Amino acid sequence: MNDRQKCGVNVVFDLIGSKWKPTILWRLSEGDRRFADLRRSIGPISEKVLAEQLRELVRDGLVVRTAGDGFPLRVDYGLSADGAELNALLDPIAEWGDRIEARTPATQANDTGLVDQ
Repeated sequence: MNDRQKCGVNVVFDLIGSKWKPTILWRLSEGDRRFADLRRSIGPISEKVLAEQLRELVRDGLVVRTAGDGFPLRVDYGLSADGAELNALLDPIAEWGDRIEARTPATQANDTGLVDQ
């Protein structure tokens, strides 16, 4: 085990540290979705990238892929127990990010001591 893996935060970031994975988890927290519905709800993501990200999330045990019978094949994606737990843990981080984003540039400068006094 290398030093990076010893820190639990880095383990989490290795699992979800892409542009789209947090959004995919967030959308799946609203309920199971089919591929096309998930893609529409996320926005400007290509089918290729979504498929790749979902494969990785399934591989890492955060998302469950359920294929039904019939034609066309019905495939649903949903959060696993670990994925739901992780998503709940990301809520406070999202709230913090919302607060940071809402700050004005002047407020951010004040908070960092960069404003002339």
